[in-house]
Amino acid sequence: MIHIVKKTLLHGLALFLFACLILLPTKSHAQGDLLIYPKRLVFDGSKRLQEINLSNNGIDTARYIISIVEIRMKDDGSFEMIDHPEPGQHFADKNFRFFPRNVVLGPKESQVLKVQLYRTAELEPGEYRSHIYLRAEKEEKPRGEEKAAKDPSSISIQLEPVFGISIPIIIRVGESTMELALSKVDFQLENDTIPTLTFDINRTGNMSAYGDISVEYVPLNGKKTGATSILNYNTSGKAIPLASVKGIAIYTPNAVRHVRLLLPQKPEIDYHKGALRVVYKDQSGKVIKLAQDQIFLQ
Repeated sequence: MIHIVKKTLLHGLALFLFACLILLPTKSHAQGDLLIYPKRLVFDGSKRLQEINLSNNGIDTARYIISIVEIRMKDDGSFEMIDHPEPGQHFADKNFRFFPRNVVLGPKESQVLKVQLYRTAELEPGEYRSHIYLRAEKEEKPRGEEKAAKDPSSISIQLEPVFGISIPIIIRVGESTMELALSKVDFQLENDTIPTLTFDINRTGNMSAYGDISVEYVPLNGKKTGATSILNYNTSGKAIPLASVKGIAIYTPNAVRHVRLLLPQKPEIDYHKGALRVVYKDQSGKVIKLAQDQIFLQ
């Protein structure tokens, strides 16, 4: 998953703001005029070298400095930078290298960033994660174009936005014991008008999860006595797709991810009856169902 980072410098103090991007309609994402693909790298086999494609889709030349940062995911999907791993979390920074360390891209130019594993033979089974961070370098003005100095007795504050993107680099060693389940599925009409679905994705095991969420409305005729599944209902029509969210991750060591979705209003949907089906799917071509659950509307 790509994470956008916005950095603001205020009298030499650096403030970082991480936002998790969960609505990614395409396979690449633009930060400013920078296009990046793929959104994440996973080393889980014999492959020792992978590539990240960087493209400048703008009309100006751009320079990016590339480094490594460590990130912790919160239960709501937001991120914060950390210096030391939490219990159950392992950094990957000592086991991969990348080149080049900075790139200059002219308009419509592209370049490949190569990431290579090393010193992995002694790693214990489990998952190791660090993030490559691409920071846009401030554009310096040519001499003679600087603004005139202001009155030295006045007080001024200059905010300089510096943008960046982080990409997870994940190394997986050994067999995966990861399991997922959905829980606490709840539906509310917020303010009596806004259809809102909330649920938790629960993770156990030694690996992170990464997939897509889909929500369907299932029209139903009536419930059989003791029914606990949509399969025990007589459906009165085909399921209607309501919402989809791509790229939902649950990184180790997190055990839960809280999700809140606003659902659309459609004339063919009655949010007072029927059911909602929630499915968390793998992004592989096999479309593996990682977890699913449902809620009956009333």
